[in-house]
Amino acid sequence: MITIQREEEIIELHEKLPILPLRDVVIFPYMIFPLLVGRQISITALQEAMMLDRQILLCTQKNPTVEIPGKQDLYRVGIVARVLQILRLPNETIKILIEGLVRAKIRRFFSSKGYLQARIVPMSEKQMENDVETQALIRSALTQFTDYVKLNHRIPDEVLLSIGNIQNPFRLADTLSAHIIQSPEMKQKILQAENLPERFIEITKILAAEKQILEIEEKIDGQVRSQLEKGQREYYLQQQMKAIKAELGEEEETAESAEYARKIREAKMSPESEEKALAELKKLKKMHPTSPESTVVRNYLDWLISLPWQKRTQDKLNIPEAESILEEDHYGLKKPKERIVEHLAVMKLSNQVRGPILCFVGPPGVGKTSLGKSVARALGRNFVRISLGGVRDEAEIRGHRRTYIGSMPGKIIQCIKKAKTKNPVFLLDEVDKMSVDFRGDPSAALLEVLDPDQNNTFNDHYLEVDFDLSEVFFITTANTLPSIPLPLQDRMEIIRLPGYLEFEKLNIAKGFLIPKQLKQNGLDSKTLSFSDGALSAIVGQYTREAGVRNLEREIATICRKVAKEVVSKKIKKPVKITKNNLAAYLGAPRYLEWELESQDAVGSATGLAWTEVGGQILTVEVILLRGKGNLILTGKLGEVMKESGEAALSYARSRAKILGLQPDFYHKFDVHIHLPEGAIPKDGPSAGITIATALVSSLTGRPVRHDVAMTGELTLRGRILPVGGLSEKVIAAQRAGIRTVLLPRKNDKDVKELPAEVKRGLNIQLVENMDQVLESALTPAPSK
Repeated sequence: MITIQREEEIIELHEKLPILPLRDVVIFPYMIFPLLVGRQISITALQEAMMLDRQILLCTQKNPTVEIPGKQDLYRVGIVARVLQILRLPNETIKILIEGLVRAKIRRFFSSKGYLQARIVPMSEKQMENDVETQALIRSALTQFTDYVKLNHRIPDEVLLSIGNIQNPFRLADTLSAHIIQSPEMKQKILQAENLPERFIEITKILAAEKQILEIEEKIDGQVRSQLEKGQREYYLQQQMKAIKAELGEEEETAESAEYARKIREAKMSPESEEKALAELKKLKKMHPTSPESTVVRNYLDWLISLPWQKRTQDKLNIPEAESILEEDHYGLKKPKERIVEHLAVMKLSNQVRGPILCFVGPPGVGKTSLGKSVARALGRNFVRISLGGVRDEAEIRGHRRTYIGSMPGKIIQCIKKAKTKNPVFLLDEVDKMSVDFRGDPSAALLEVLDPDQNNTFNDHYLEVDFDLSEVFFITTANTLPSIPLPLQDRMEIIRLPGYLEFEKLNIAKGFLIPKQLKQNGLDSKTLSFSDGALSAIVGQYTREAGVRNLEREIATICRKVAKEVVSKKIKKPVKITKNNLAAYLGAPRYLEWELESQDAVGSATGLAWTEVGGQILTVEVILLRGKGNLILTGKLGEVMKESGEAALSYARSRAKILGLQPDFYHKFDVHIHLPEGAIPKDGPSAGITIATALVSSLTGRPVRHDVAMTGELTLRGRILPVGGLSEKVIAAQRAGIRTVLLPRKNDKDVKELPAEVKRGLNIQLVENMDQVLESALTPAPSK
């Protein structure tokens, strides 16, 4: 045991004590301080201290981030403390209240049972001589501390009274050190000082520096406070002035409001819109310039001013020039071009400005979007486009109401602003790809936009005023019509763009795609050329599409490979792509061309199908198996096509006598109807007559002509109903080498509209009933 005297108290210290490591805190003698103990080494050390007269050694860590400190992580001067209270908290943490007793140096460290111990020696505190120099140090420190407390509002004034009653200079130095708000390193430096004058000198230096910093902070706070008070006073006076002017019926005119008033007059808005703009400007004048509401009003006025209320482009009404532009940009597409030229002719004769609303419907890659740009060029109008694919929020069309944060007009008004005229060509792309959810139906919002009798008063939720869209030339595009709501279809003039024939694709490749890709890849026609055979092979064996997008990609692939050869100097003469060397650039063919059967077959008929990428050949196979009259349908068929198979079987049973069949034939056989390429889903009613033809062929043994293809819906009474997608189906038949095509009589009007190139080489027969189909499609049964 070590006996020491602290003022009038005699304390018996244990020579060997457990160590409690401290993070970011330094304890001085006479300090009573709460600590939270959570680390296991600290809890174990605390438990050991309770058996040593509650004495424990407090040492500050050099690095507070060290979780389990060793002897090298602790300062070698600490404080022997007495544990006054212990409180166990619910989160397994212990809260203790300790009292600093005396400084102590560590002579040696020990490790014991998961915690550190140390053999200590108390640091002696010799009585200091009471000379003039000492008194001067104490007074200087007290003066600095008094000024420090007055500037530092975190230290209560009562501390000055308690310090004034301390007579012991050692205790005074420790108390002053404890109240200085300083880093642990600086406090540790004071704690380790053995010479009392040194402590007071260090304390005085720190207090002088802190006082200077606090004085600067006080000065800055005063300046900020003064500015705030000045701003509040000015704001108060401004509000008073505004209130007085409002009572007198006067309004303050600022440079900003004058500028807005000028722009509103120059915008030539409609009377309703101008009245609304002036009302908002009046509100703005009464608002504080920095208020959030004023920003909302400014944005609203900026939108109203920036719209082209009366700005329009002068239409080009030169019919020959317009025809030339349309022919230059697109090959084929006769009907859309005629409709656009008709519109120009009507405008020239009647001076009407109401824009039409056209809907281009066709498979991908046939030029729907690019045709819209050509229309704008032919008319001399600005062109804007928005894509509606995936749009599911009505507010994207009509805009958000101004009550929402960050609200803005819808896509229609945004694009009108972008066009800078009120009569642009406006393309609404992928109108069939919109969807509906809890936020509304965007297609319903388009009903007003695309109605010629209503769109002159289109009301955007954000603007809250009507805008005239009647002069806009609206064009919409879609891949399919069924996904467009019927009310929306009713407002548009539907123009179908069929897939291109092979000769059309060859002409497009020669006239448009090859020159474009040669230019993009740094080549010219002298370096690279294509033979007709190579282009035909690319169309038939490397692409399967109604449009020309993949055709352009394959041409671009060849151009890139040739460009690489030119740069690497592997070729020195012009390259010509032929059918023989095509595989060297594009690899093996991806698609096998559909080959026409070389001979007639029993139970196999050729149908025509419509897909999103164009028409396609559809083979139907029927075989009879011994059984009990079951109908088996395979080939991943949809419900409608399955019903067509059932209807075909019912028709055959009703005509058994005429077809020369036993009345109970269906009791002896199972009928298996299969459509090849079973991984591809198939549906629709148009395969009805094809299934019936293959079934009758299988039942009667009469082969089906291999050069005949057909399409049409079959009724139970054998009548043939009309079907859609006729042009795509006829194109597929021509491409496959079919000679005779059987079509429903009720599709006569559609057949007449088919281009001559589509019908060339085809014998198109119109049929009304199944008897006519069988007569044209079946050959006499072979003689036995």
